Amino acid sequence: MGMTDDEVAIHDQLNSLRVQVKSIEYSKVVLIGDIILDRYIHGYANNLNSNAPVPVLRETHREEDVGGAAHVARGLISMGVETHLFGVVGDDRAGISIFESLADEGVESTGIAIVKGITTTVKNRLLATRESLVSEEQLLLRWDIEGDEEIPSEAIKALFEEAKVHLDKATAVIISDYGQGVIVEEGVKTIIEAAAQNNIPVIADPKLTGLHHTHGVDWVIFQANGLELMRRRLGIESGDEAAHLLIQNHDWKHLVVVCGAAGVTIYSADGSSVHAECTLTDLRQMIGLVDAAVVAIAVAISEKLSVSHTAQLVNAACECILAASSSDSFVLNRNDLVDRIGEMAWNLQVSKR
Repeated sequence: MGMTDDEVAIHDQLNSLRVQVKSIEYSKVVLIGDIILDRYIHGYANNLNSNAPVPVLRETHREEDVGGAAHVARGLISMGVETHLFGVVGDDRAGISIFESLADEGVESTGIAIVKGITTTVKNRLLATRESLVSEEQLLLRWDIEGDEEIPSEAIKALFEEAKVHLDKATAVIISDYGQGVIVEEGVKTIIEAAAQNNIPVIADPKLTGLHHTHGVDWVIFQANGLELMRRRLGIESGDEAAHLLIQNHDWKHLVVVCGAAGVTIYSADGSSVHAECTLTDLRQMIGLVDAAVVAIAVAISEKLSVSHTAQLVNAACECILAASSSDSFVLNRNDLVDRIGEMAWNLQVSKR
């Protein structure tokens, strides 16, 4: 049994994408958002606590990595994109660790402000398996270290002003909102307006409580549970209807919904939608899923891809993360993406023989 016309079209799209990703043209992204430190604590959970029904973790090792907007920056750099990152960290050990990690990755950090008295946000994750079993790690717990201090308004204003200076020759602007205080209405409005004046598309990864910061943005990203929550808030029967109403209400051009095992759907302002099916059967984890989608959209913009091709690229990027077996694979990189796209095309062809 051969491939259908639709499957042939998808196969051709994937082969075309693989070639383009291997040789991405010059692109430059201005990225502004909350910068976080991710800490992964690994170990064995062989027993339950004698005083409460909770597992006891015997730590074997731990790792630290940049998170939030800095995690997106790492993905962009790995794809060969010139990246200018703007954000805030505190003058604490976590902030210093972020600077050191970014330097090791070759990420430009001159746009990061160190603000005294501010606590750098740290997300701690406990990942465990059973010592006697050959199995993948599972996330047991996440706890966050956050400060209550407000970032001084003058620091935020200076950050956005500096970001605007770097818009020259930029192919995209990314707004990465983790609710830690960098993304404020006045600053976001100025960067969106400046980008529009220079015909630079804007990508937003927003908090659901911060959608008012995204008016007029070109690309917005949700996870499936985010769209479902908004559907309920809007009192609408279907997710498709909710997506198109959100686009209309906020003057977006596209809404990208990443759905894990259900793939990726892109809704557009003209009322159309495009879906790309997830091809994985073994989904291992979802840490870094939206960040990978953001990177893929930035690449799609720089390569002037169609919406249909963009859906396939975002889906492939998400599959790289969903298939990751260790924390060092939670960030998207070009080699993994090229390999994943090639494997998707090959599997489609083989399955129809």
